Amino acid sequence: MSYNKRKNFIITNSIIVVFVLLLSLFINFYLTTLVGFTQDTFFVVTLTVLIFGLVLYLLLSKTIFDPLFKSDENLQKTVKETLHELNIPISTIKLNTQMLEKKITDEKAIKRLNRIKLASNELLKLYEDMEYHIKKEIDRVDLSDFSLNDIINHSLEKFDDLKKDIKIEVDIENITLQSDQNGFQKMIDNLISNALKYNLETKGLIKITYENKNLTIFNTGKEIDTKNLFVIFDKFFQEDKTKTGFGLGLFMVKEFCDKNKIAIKIEPTKEGNSFILSLKNIIKE
Repeated sequence: MSYNKRKNFIITNSIIVVFVLLLSLFINFYLTTLVGFTQDTFFVVTLTVLIFGLVLYLLLSKTIFDPLFKSDENLQKTVKETLHELNIPISTIKLNTQMLEKKITDEKAIKRLNRIKLASNELLKLYEDMEYHIKKEIDRVDLSDFSLNDIINHSLEKFDDLKKDIKIEVDIENITLQSDQNGFQKMIDNLISNALKYNLETKGLIKITYENKNLTIFNTGKEIDTKNLFVIFDKFFQEDKTKTGFGLGLFMVKEFCDKNKIAIKIEPTKEGNSFILSLKNIIKE
């Protein structure tokens, strides 16, 4: 709901409440005066007026607010349909790019095609992010069962071209989790992206391990300053201002963890930093 709609809703609702309250008080006073003021009559009259006031409020609210809620429903429908339509041209670009890759041999053309491919992948990622966040706001996100191994492997595939000389070691059990799969995937993506971004430029290392229901993502690099541990999950915070980004990654990670009962903590050392996720509340037994 937009700011103007919210403001109009509050003002209109307040007017209805005041009107119904004043009318109910007047009717209560009139009936009490008419039938006489006793303990029994006061109780009956007050109960009758309360029921009348509630019914009147519901009738007035429905008449006034139905168009407002209807416009929001129409907006949600339009957004969903637009998202669906956006997926078609993105898929078409990817499909045709893959077909051209098999036929083009000219080196310059291949480079141009790779740029198109990279741009389409970025566009697809933006689409997926937008789709997830919009659906999260206007729909209830369903829980599903998924493999921790699959999530980690899928995330590492995304960053395969970006890791350069950074070594990545994975030692996890193939456990099943029950949570918001899309949200969990994006959380892992953000943590691995962060581990790559703040790693050593040479001989960098990332270790992803699972032990005692805890998932740990360790990366070599500069030790996080102790004073920043209290603000590192804040929106727009960046410890190293020279790095690209908007400081939203760890904020989104913490937001997801809080909503899904995943405890997260950071253990900085001279060798690097460990992000530890307690998965005990989302493990499918």
